[in-house]
Amino acid sequence: MEGLTTPGRTVEDRIRALPCWRGRIDIAPLKGGISNESYLVADGAGRHVVRFGRDYPFHHVFRERELMVARAAHAAGFGPAVRYAEPGVMVSAYLGARTFGAQDVAAERRRVALLLRRFHAEMPAEISGAAFFFWPFHVVRDYARTLAAGGSRMMARLPEYLALAQELEAAQAPLPIVFGHNDLLPANILDDGDRLWLIDFEYAGFSTAMFDLAGATSNAGLSAEEAEDFLAVYFDGAPAPAIRRAHAAMQCASLLREAMWSMVSELHLAAPGADYAGYTAENLARLDRALDHYRTTYGKPTT
Repeated sequence: MEGLTTPGRTVEDRIRALPCWRGRIDIAPLKGGISNESYLVADGAGRHVVRFGRDYPFHHVFRERELMVARAAHAAGFGPAVRYAEPGVMVSAYLGARTFGAQDVAAERRRVALLLRRFHAEMPAEISGAAFFFWPFHVVRDYARTLAAGGSRMMARLPEYLALAQELEAAQAPLPIVFGHNDLLPANILDDGDRLWLIDFEYAGFSTAMFDLAGATSNAGLSAEEAEDFLAVYFDGAPAPAIRRAHAAMQCASLLREAMWSMVSELHLAAPGADYAGYTAENLARLDRALDHYRTTYGKPTT
């Protein structure tokens, strides 16, 4: 990854130079990230995750804020302890937990819904510093500006994406402001056998709960019936029709944002093994299916 090492210095050299280790260390890469690079390190005190990542202004990602949220998440009981940090590096406790896949989110959707309800309610008490607000429709509009300025191969479709974002934003129902994770890919949920954990807080901030609810269900490909059950658990009862419509619209918005995240990443990132063009195509195909379901259920806006 760009900026990870300096000439003549390997990633392992940089890890070994960190002052937090006790005795001899063993290093192994961790697979799965598509924007950061992580390693599993064992020393005399146990096992740890070393995560490298610089600021990504084009994605609204700033590591100082991420570090604050990671520490807050641990204090609130949702995330692993942060053992050490310096600019560009964060060392966290290794939980030894199972990483969720889409099928796990579907099977454990009620546990995930309860986890999110607690996270949304309890995190604000631990958050410090200036508040960051995450509004997915602003993100889509800002991504469009970044893509246009960078000469993206998807430029011809930007007016279509902006019009869609406006349609989906208009379908949202008012909800209380919560503190959201805002990046609920299945792999950011872990299960240690007793409890669920959340990791990777790059995009966390005050938001609408609907984005997390839509992200958790759309990224895992939950069926309409599974998503309805998920919402009923989160809201402690069957949601009103306006909430169900807002959720279906936000599922589309979540997939649109994820696709545009990948388009921007095509221009600005080069994580080892990442196929951003393929990820863009995958999310656009999923968006098409979600949008077809949404418009079949709720109709297409008239002009």
